[in-house]
Amino acid sequence: MSLRTLRTLCAAVFVSGIAGLIISSVAGNNNGIVLTIGMTTAVAAISLLAASSVVRREPIDAFEEADAERLEAQVQGLIDTGAPEALVRNLARDAMRLGRRA
Repeated sequence: MSLRTLRTLCAAVFVSGIAGLIISSVAGNNNGIVLTIGMTTAVAAISLLAASSVVRREPIDAFEEADAERLEAQVQGLIDTGAPEALVRNLARDAMRLGRRA
């Protein structure tokens, strides 16, 4: 199951849980029903938190490889136009360092 599907299901459980709590409170205030609905909503919240914390949000290595190749092509293009190689590579290195800090 994808994270998007889980989020959609949990949102439906949350909305249904709020409606269920209101309806069960108005229609007799049965503690068993209120607790069941509340626990179901709590389980949905915990499962959403657990799934969201486990899912990897970093880009996969293939995208990093493609970005590295694109950067190398740009550096090589600058060197081919006459820019000093050491200066261009230092500039790229400093830019990457700055990007990692942000």
